[in-house]
Amino acid sequence: MKNSPVDELLEFVRFPSVSAQSSHAPDMRACAEWLRARLTRAGLDAQVVPTGGHPVVLAKSPHVAGKKTVLIYGHYDVQPPEPLELWETPPFDPQIRDGKVFGRGSTDNKGQILAHILGVEEALAEGDLPVNVIFLIEGEEEVGSTHLSGFLETHREELACDAIAISDTGMAADGYPTLSYALRGIAAMEVRVSGPKMDLHSGVYGGAVANPATVAARLIASLHDAEGRVAIEGFYDDVIPMAEWERQAAAESPLKDEDIARQTGVPELAGESGFSAVERIGARPTAEINGIGGGYQGEGSKTVLPASAFFKVTFRLVANQTPDKILDLAETHFLRNAPPGVRLKIELGHGGFPFGIDPNGAEGLAARRALEEVFGRKPALVREGGSIPILGHFSRILGHKALLLALASPDCHAHAPNENFPLANFHAGIRLNRAFLREFARTR
Repeated sequence: MKNSPVDELLEFVRFPSVSAQSSHAPDMRACAEWLRARLTRAGLDAQVVPTGGHPVVLAKSPHVAGKKTVLIYGHYDVQPPEPLELWETPPFDPQIRDGKVFGRGSTDNKGQILAHILGVEEALAEGDLPVNVIFLIEGEEEVGSTHLSGFLETHREELACDAIAISDTGMAADGYPTLSYALRGIAAMEVRVSGPKMDLHSGVYGGAVANPATVAARLIASLHDAEGRVAIEGFYDDVIPMAEWERQAAAESPLKDEDIARQTGVPELAGESGFSAVERIGARPTAEINGIGGGYQGEGSKTVLPASAFFKVTFRLVANQTPDKILDLAETHFLRNAPPGVRLKIELGHGGFPFGIDPNGAEGLAARRALEEVFGRKPALVREGGSIPILGHFSRILGHKALLLALASPDCHAHAPNENFPLANFHAGIRLNRAFLREFARTR
């Protein structure tokens, strides 16, 4: 007896395919094999392809000369489920409550990519597809897609396509069709401030020796001016201002500033003056402290002057900024502002370029028509604040920018306990796949 689409989603989510934890390597392989079998049953030529890490699942529809080709990307690996005690039900024992599937990976990205697979299967059962289809489903997205660029280079010819479609982004509001036409890039660094050769008695030496914790706090404070702008010299030199239509799209977004305040639980929003919160999140670059430490952390007092302190910072970038340039500017800024008596050790972290497409081009309009057909209203055009560095690899190696067709709800809890995926979005995703393939086939 054939399983229902929902039963198959539950089966998919039961795999504890946690790419970050080596103990789950057998589960990763089993999940990849499950996908290969499922894609084969859908009528595709599917295989599991080894990489230097977790394997890639690659599948193709029967190729028809003269038809356009769409590559659909997704991932089968998931985030670690910890902290387990905060889950209402076990993360890999998916449950349906209030019309949603609760389980790790239900939204990110198993529900979304399975919807595309089922959409293609439905279309194949009725006859020929309007386009040729390639599925590329990797197992390392949650650990930085370490081997994806090499895989794309090696398989460039067989991955040749006319467009790339991805459903791994969020809707502007629950059930609201959304095309994410831009994402921010990222650049990361860690700064360690060292002073004396050991922790010192703060009474004996305080006032005579620079305190690394105080210096770290001053360096952090130097990142922003009173208007909320990043105070690094040259930081905004390459920023492309928002076009008028983009500001209009942000103003018309169903996501409002008050929604962001409610979602985050803060009494008042903050940030760069002159922009709404929606604009700040998607269209303005930022500097954020992700971690800070130094000195005594235990219970009660311990009057030390710490030998060292550290902080971690990431910069979110917008077009036309580049990670290397921003990291160079930041390093210069910190070195210039560090007082005598301390030493800085700066470690550069990962980076990714900003991403953007023209939502008014032929491909963007095809995506917008498909979203409107399925959801019954014109889609929101969104610049998202997050980063997906792999998009740069697709553009550089395959020559196409991806179309980001959102299916994740705002309260999906991706990467957090109680991750969930609305069944309405799952079924809509199946219809969206079919609508998009039809619409893209008509583009010129």
